[in-house]
Amino acid sequence: MLRTAARRLLDRLPELTDDLVTKIREGDESYRAIVPADELWANAYEAMRVGIGAILQAPAERRDLAFAQQTARRRAEQGLPIESLQRTYRLGAQVTWNGFIDITAKDDPDDLPALLRTATHVWHAIDRQAVAAADAYRQRESELLGRSAERINALLDALLEGASEPALVSRAAAALDMPERGRYAVVTMRLPTRQDGDGETPRPDAIGRMRVLWRLRTDCEVAVVCLDEASLDELCAAMGPLLSGHAGVGPVVGGLAELGTARRLAALAMRTCAGDGPEIARLDRRLPSVLVVCQPELSGHLTEGVLGPVLALDPPDREVLLGTLETWLRCEGSAARAAGRLYCHRNTVFNRIRRIEQLTGRSLARPRDVVELTLALDAVRLLAVG
Repeated sequence: MLRTAARRLLDRLPELTDDLVTKIREGDESYRAIVPADELWANAYEAMRVGIGAILQAPAERRDLAFAQQTARRRAEQGLPIESLQRTYRLGAQVTWNGFIDITAKDDPDDLPALLRTATHVWHAIDRQAVAAADAYRQRESELLGRSAERINALLDALLEGASEPALVSRAAAALDMPERGRYAVVTMRLPTRQDGDGETPRPDAIGRMRVLWRLRTDCEVAVVCLDEASLDELCAAMGPLLSGHAGVGPVVGGLAELGTARRLAALAMRTCAGDGPEIARLDRRLPSVLVVCQPELSGHLTEGVLGPVLALDPPDREVLLGTLETWLRCEGSAARAAGRLYCHRNTVFNRIRRIEQLTGRSLARPRDVVELTLALDAVRLLAVG
């Protein structure tokens, strides 16, 4: 009886398709905006033909599930919400079942009670189609999202490596949803040594009024920050709670095409960090130290020529003098402040400074000598020279 009704229903497919398409488009703005009307009609016609025809076929010959999966993949590629897709199956079930009722009531009214007992069979078949479609949709959506993420990462990597071709920058701006021109800064962060059980720390896509793109590289983590009107001071303050180690901040650049330069300079600034604790180094406040790390060979010659006699001392004596010099420079030549930090008398500081001057032949009263001593000390601390 159900197969007989199905054969008769196939003759009314154009009418049923018109009814289904009208219901879909009237109640769903997404379909109206995304799926062309002629495509929707042809797809609905074929879906109902295959779906109703499945009743006439052996289970091994049914093509309705494969067609549902094919349609779902297409809708995922078009960007149709999955809720809209699932709604079409509910509407399709209503139209199809009403068609069975109408056909049977008109041609074989005495069969209506028996037909009602087949309702679960019809609805179960359509439910299987809906489930198959949902699974295929989610799988295709996952594939598309993966490809999209790979494309975005590839474009961001190209920019960070210095690519600046106008066409690539334009594609990157569209994919990253970032303006081509604007105030940008790059922050590099040294990757921490992870312990077993450590998880990834979630990274925010916005810090205050600044938008952030994160990229994990082999040697560090990189943050591309669209500053808008924010300053580097605001950026450093906002990054502070996210740090677990050393970080470097490059200069403000004027667009995506300059991210390669900003990333390289941020990495150089990060190399001026010393010690084990969290520290953020701004390029514009570490330029002398950056010059030292950029030229290790010349820095070695400078250190040997300036601090050679100090480095030749026994390690304990050497570290006392180098520590005193470093503290003196940080305290801007104040013996009292330096003594407070070194936990000694100010006369002790003066005695150590005089000894440094005697050994090096430099005077901390002469600006040029102060520059040489500062750069040589940076080389010792940052490059392990000596």
